[in-house]
Order: sequence, then structure tokens, then C-alpha cells
Amino acid sequence: MISVLITTYNSARFLERCLESVRAQTHHPVELIIVDNASTDGTRDILAKYEGQARIVYNQVNTGFAAAQNAAARLANGEWLLSLNPDVVLHPDLLAEAVAAGEGHSDVGAVCGKLLRWNPGAASEFTKIIDSTGIYFLRNLRHLDRGAEELDQGQFEMPEFVFGATGAAALYRSQMLQDIAIEGEFFDEQFFAYREDADLAWRAQLLGWQCLYTPRAVAWHVRRVTPERRKELPLAINWHSIKNRFLMRVKNISLPLYARLFFPVTFRDAQVIGYCLLVDRRLTSALTAVWKLRHDLQRKRQAIQSRRRVSDRQLLRWFLPSPARPQPLRR
Repeated sequence: MISVLITTYNSARFLERCLESVRAQTHHPVELIIVDNASTDGTRDILAKYEGQARIVYNQVNTGFAAAQNAAARLANGEWLLSLNPDVVLHPDLLAEAVAAGEGHSDVGAVCGKLLRWNPGAASEFTKIIDSTGIYFLRNLRHLDRGAEELDQGQFEMPEFVFGATGAAALYRSQMLQDIAIEGEFFDEQFFAYREDADLAWRAQLLGWQCLYTPRAVAWHVRRVTPERRKELPLAINWHSIKNRFLMRVKNISLPLYARLFFPVTFRDAQVIGYCLLVDRRLTSALTAVWKLRHDLQRKRQAIQSRRRVSDRQLLRWFLPSPARPQPLRR
């Protein structure tokens, strides 16, 4: 069985088409679990139509994406769990292809497919523009989506291992989630939302789990948060994004690896902190929020680092000096 986990928050515009694409999957059985985070835009009217086909939890407050997905996962019975955004439409064979790819490797704990851009309402709404073929890190600790904004011309047609899966449509092995959970959470709930997928991927890498990209698993995603649109985004998105950049690092990076990456990381930090201090001072509270969480971070860091199974030398290969290009699958 595969469990599909969806968190909704004012998702009415895209939700029904997302749910219909889940229903149309060729792989069976599929268990659908939805947590609504106090939507007010008609999302709950749509969900009411699916109450006989899905397990639906209605929160009275917005608990955040991370906490809602964790709550959905606790209800799941599947051997594989698909973390799915409500602004994604799946190809009918996505689950079948993703599970087939993952089952071929016992150390694969996550599978990601080829996400392309979805432009609802456009004449050609299902585009050939790449949204993501997996997450990668630069040496300044920025994490990006492989191939984002490129025209799909077959450059990502080979299966390969990647750092991690973007949370918009990430298939996780239940066994891996249980292994990497910290204090019962596979997504860190102090993130609230944004970057929690990269944090999970980093933790999985430390514990020896692989993420496999398969181009045969295809979906389309409405991408609303991109680096280029940073100044246009709501304050809350930028606030959590900055906070979570530092939360992720403090928990996951070792001191020797940090020393290896010191100069690019410090330069990027100066840019981020400078932006907070000089451009939008409302974001300085994101930095103080990290400080207030320092004791929690120390405890989580100890839990992660004490269990790691992968050396810094092995991990360093994932932190690239320049944007990623596709590589053939190697063990």
C-alpha cells in the first residue's frame, strides 16, 4: 500500500485536480490522508466531497506544513508515503513508476520524479519547463532544484542518485522515516514550513539513506516560491525561509565539514544577514528566533550526529561548487 499525504491551506484553486490525479493512479491500493490547516477559501467544501474516499483531519488552527504532514504520517499504513502538495497534478503512472524504482534498491529511502511546471488556465497548462529533478546543495549551503527553469530536452532522462527530493511530490519509505525521525518528527515542526524537505534529506544522507531520481515518474507543479521572486513573497515565507536556513545547518553540519565550506558559507551568510539588517529589518526577528531555539537545536544536533553513519568525506560530494548537471547512475 502507498499512503498519499496532503496538507491543505486555502488550496481551493488547485485541490480538486490534484485529488482527481491521485484517484486516477494505476497503482493500487492507495490510501489518501488529508490534513486541512484551517482553510477559509472553500477548500473544506471541496474536501467534503471526498470524505468517503479519504481520511480527512480538520485543524482549527494552522499548525504549519511540517506538523500537519507529520500528523498525516502517523495515521498512514503504507510501506511508502507520498508527501504531496495540493498544487501538484500527478501522471497516472507516477506512483507505479516511483515505487518500482525504489523497490530495486534496499538503501533507497526516498524517490523523486521529474516535476514540470503547471500553469493552470494557460492554453498549454502542462509545460515542458522543469520544476525539479531533485534537490542539491551548493557549497554556500544554498539548496536548489536541479534543472529548475530549464526546457526539458531529455537532459535528465537517466535514473541517478540525488541529495534529496523536493517536498512537493516526494515518495518516502516508511522504514526510512521511522529511522530518521527526531523526537517522533520526520519533518522538524520548528520549521513550520519551507526547507523542511531539504532538512529531512540531509538527515537521511547522514544516516546512510539514498534518494533516487527516476524520470519515468512525472508530475506537474505550480511553483510559487523561487529565489528570483524573493522580494515579492509574503513576509512570513521569507521569515521562515531565513530562520530555517540556520536551523537546518546547526543540526546537520559537522564542524570539520563546516570548516571545509567556511568561506562560501560565510559570504552567503553575510548576504543574508545584510539583507535582514539593511533591506528588510522585519526579518531580523528570524535571526533572533534561531537564537531562542538554541537549546532545542543542541539537543537535536546531538541526536543526529550521534547516530550518523556517513563520513564527511562521503557527504562532501553533494555540496557542489556550481549548479548541478545530470550524472549517470553509479553505486
